[in-house]
Amino acid sequence: MLTYGRERMLSTLAGFMALILLAPSADSARTPPRLNQIHKISQPSPSSLKLTPQLSFQIKLHAFLLWASVGFLMPIGILVIRMSNTVQCGRRLKILFYTHVMLQITAVLLATAGAVLSMKNFENSFNNTHQRIGLALYGFILLQPFIGFLRPNRGVRIRSIWYFVHWILGIGICTVGIANVYIGLHTYHERASRSVELWTVLFTVEVSFIAFVYLLQGRWDYVMKQGVNPGDEQIRPTDHVTSPSGSVHKELAVMS
Repeated sequence: MLTYGRERMLSTLAGFMALILLAPSADSARTPPRLNQIHKISQPSPSSLKLTPQLSFQIKLHAFLLWASVGFLMPIGILVIRMSNTVQCGRRLKILFYTHVMLQITAVLLATAGAVLSMKNFENSFNNTHQRIGLALYGFILLQPFIGFLRPNRGVRIRSIWYFVHWILGIGICTVGIANVYIGLHTYHERASRSVELWTVLFTVEVSFIAFVYLLQGRWDYVMKQGVNPGDEQIRPTDHVTSPSGSVHKELAVMS
């Protein structure tokens, strides 16, 4: 008897929830299209976009926030932490490390602001590549700081796995983020019929410069040694002595 009553109550509750979920759809079907666009800016058609001053400003602000996040601050943060690989001074290592942390946190906050702006003011049907990549990218952007804060101590076996995951995820976020900036520019050009050639060129120059510095950082010492004759280098007795503070200094170099 209790089982029958429970099943009946569950079926009644399920029917009531279905009516609640279906009611907005029915109301929206009877609502004129103009009323549906009062609280949300909607795109008229998949191939065109009618720009208003408000919508134009919001699109530009969204583009600036995401460019500043994944297109500038995150790559700069990676370059900063890579500088610690050749630094021996403990004070400078701390400065580089905390600069890296602050840059990445600021980048996450800007990406969050851009995502909120998009969800609040744009049509988010996720029927195009830019929106789909942006949604997945934002999930990884939120995940990366938690991985960074869970850094194990040096010498622990899992440290190597953590280092690889943190490094590859950071590089992947920057790479996909930069690609999505290009996709966003192309989508804006197609939907709004506005020229984005200047912004594409400027962004390409910036990305090329960052990539050049990234590659140069790992080879700069080797390049500088090419002008030195190996026979002229004098081996000092202290060259074979390991500094006891070396491991402490290297602890801050968490990303290369």
